[in-house]
Amino acid sequence: MDVPSFPLPPPIAISLAVVILTVLVIRFRARRLGAEKKKRYHPVVTNFLNTLINFPRLHHYMTEFEHKHKSYRAYNVLIDYIITTDPANVEYILKTNFANYGKGWYHSGVLSDVLGDGIFAVDGEKWLHQRKVAGNELTTKVLKDFSSTVFKTNAVKLARIISEAATCNKVVEIQELFMKATLDAIVKILLGIELDTMYGTNEEGIRFAHAFDVANAMTIYRYVDFSWKIRRFLNIGSEALLRKSVQLIDQFIYNLIKRKIETDTSSEDELLALKKGDIISRLLKSPDADPKYLRDLILCLIAAGRDTTASTLTWFIYMLCKHPHIQEKVAREVREATNLKDSSRIDEVVATLTEEALEKMQYLHAALSETLRLYPSVPLNAKVCLADDTWPDGFSVKKGDFVGFHVYGMGRMKYLWGDDAEEFRPERWLDKNGIFQQESPFKFTAFNAGPRICIGRDFAYRQTKIMCATLVGCFKFKLSDEKWVAHYLTKISLHIDGGLYELFMKAILATQPSRFYLELN
Repeated sequence: MDVPSFPLPPPIAISLAVVILTVLVIRFRARRLGAEKKKRYHPVVTNFLNTLINFPRLHHYMTEFEHKHKSYRAYNVLIDYIITTDPANVEYILKTNFANYGKGWYHSGVLSDVLGDGIFAVDGEKWLHQRKVAGNELTTKVLKDFSSTVFKTNAVKLARIISEAATCNKVVEIQELFMKATLDAIVKILLGIELDTMYGTNEEGIRFAHAFDVANAMTIYRYVDFSWKIRRFLNIGSEALLRKSVQLIDQFIYNLIKRKIETDTSSEDELLALKKGDIISRLLKSPDADPKYLRDLILCLIAAGRDTTASTLTWFIYMLCKHPHIQEKVAREVREATNLKDSSRIDEVVATLTEEALEKMQYLHAALSETLRLYPSVPLNAKVCLADDTWPDGFSVKKGDFVGFHVYGMGRMKYLWGDDAEEFRPERWLDKNGIFQQESPFKFTAFNAGPRICIGRDFAYRQTKIMCATLVGCFKFKLSDEKWVAHYLTKISLHIDGGLYELFMKAILATQPSRFYLELN
């Protein structure tokens, strides 16, 4: 039996619908207001203007807040910043709820002019594909053997340049020298091409290095300057410098690709390229060999292989100068692990750096990790929150918030590292038997963590250990002004402001006849 219906007159039905809708909206807003009242947000400690004023000392400025707050909020014009040093929050961002934190539109907008669709500027399928490609290449035994050979060859060149300068009392800026050495190494490993910027014979490579340094500085400045899009449109100021630098970067990278294609296609043996140790020779044979794709991938890998490693090497030498007893302990370990003789030449020192010898250098590994703890090559890492969320600390974050973990600050937190957190003490990484003990990647975040953990971590450690063992095995370093204090440049990577100059006042022999006593200024 059908139930009879009695339709309401239109005016009454509309009025009733409006009443019902109004009640629903009021209830929804009441619930939302109640939910908002229950949410807690991190304390606001600063704003974009104060951050801009303190930009030259940005990481000190942020660390001052972090001594009081594990996590805090900073207001900007277009987007709110939330910074944390809490490992529980870091793990949640980088692993537990990884899908909710990505580069997003904000990071892509800031980074894409330089990095394009490279691995450091994208999310999703593009990131996953490039990570798979890079991961497959960097973990092969062929590349490991090939890269070790390249590192040793460059270590010999580097040591000889320093030795020649020492003998002639020449001044060498060691940070720039490290930049050239790591650029030469990564281009050789990626493309099999000899740049030879260390000896200053490749002007194009030197121009690229300078352009990339400018682009590095101008890009991070965008994060604190909300007006950068206007200046980009007008092509003035820092944005004009950035545009010119990108043009030089593109010219350099595309010329490398062109040179590589011409070299490989001229080979009579089509299988030769596949057997080569360099990465791009094999990628050129894949369906993904699009010039723009290769440009973005190569540039990101060069950035990872050049700037980060050179930064670590520079701060490491600086810290050894500030702590002579640690320098002597590293040198003693190198001599013991390699059975070096007092009369060993530079090439003989490098020849002793086998995988077995490097594995024995536990204290060197600890000293490098301690350097990265205090002077991480990438001092700040950030994402964008893609949906409203609540962190393990109980505080909420909103969709669209800029979310960062401050690697530089985390290395200085007493609640993480003890009362001596700001001291350079490699022993904190060793157990009672002197064996290196790795920390949680969510506490020691120099190599990122979770799905985005640095796939080149072992690659980087191998290069820095070969370089450092060679230099400490051949030379003894000392600051000519022991009171001199290095300061960083606020860039994406942590460089020493003004560089680390080596002033070879004299080239007298140290305790080991094969080791020069070098004074740095």
